[in-house]
Amino acid sequence: MKTIRIEYFAALREHTGLSSEEIATDAQTVDQLYAELDGRHEFPALGQLKVAVNDEFGDWQSGLADGDLVVFIPPVAGG
Repeated sequence: MKTIRIEYFAALREHTGLSSEEIATDAQTVDQLYAELDGRHEFPALGQLKVAVNDEFGDWQSGLADGDLVVFIPPVAGG
């Protein structure tokens, strides 16, 4: 079990009502973590999200360690 801090931006922040949260998880990868969080929060379909682990953009198969900071960044709409 590891403790991971998650930060949410844009639509995910609005949907969860949280800018961040800290959870205990057995997830080994970012993909597994997102699936766990989706089960908890029932995220809306947002298209391709970007992910950063410890302030570096990563991929969905990036491994997780205790104390990591994970940021999910939805696509940004603009005009």
